[in-house]
Amino acid sequence: MSQKEKTDKKEHLLEVAERVFGELGYEGASTRVLAQEAGVNMAMLNYYFGSKDGLLKAVVERRVSSMKKGFEEICRQDISCQEKLTQILQLYVGRVATSKYLHKIIFREISVVRSGSDLSDYILEVLHGNAQVVQQIIEEGIRNGEFRAVDAEMTVTSIFGTVFYLINSRRLASKMLGMDLFNDQVLQEETKPRLLAYLKDYIQVYLLTDETEK
Repeated sequence: MSQKEKTDKKEHLLEVAERVFGELGYEGASTRVLAQEAGVNMAMLNYYFGSKDGLLKAVVERRVSSMKKGFEEICRQDISCQEKLTQILQLYVGRVATSKYLHKIIFREISVVRSGSDLSDYILEVLHGNAQVVQQIIEEGIRNGEFRAVDAEMTVTSIFGTVFYLINSRRLASKMLGMDLFNDQVLQEETKPRLLAYLKDYIQVYLLTDETEK
């Protein structure tokens, strides 16, 4: 098997595993089910990832590490703090809207401590790191007079919490917003633009100083 074939097979396994873990949870996604859904034998699954825990960590790591890299690249740009925050929100909401299973996995992992697993700690560390990037942008904006002197930590909690709530409380959020958040097309074409518009308004109304708006 060529290197490209190995890479393609590994990517296929990760895509299938993300869906299966998202739909069935950790306990329901046995290695037999994972291998069957991916069309491979269990030996190949173990060859690439070592164990079910290894596969789950690889699924999460692939998504969250790329988002972390995207956040950091935005921060290095020579643009205003408002523009940095706007770009980060566009990236974050876009990824969330196209990775519907990932946030189910993340929510379960940080809510339930499984014996012998360090995945929850890993997820919390990465999520906290992403939140700190946003907090640093807000604090920089406060220092340079672009943003009002707000509670930066609570602001970060509000931003991420809004997105987290919509994705992980879809039944209630669907009723509140009057749209079906379980429908992928609705999520992409209606919910995503509406959420981005709200968060941009939030930044402008809550964070920007009168001087900045001028």
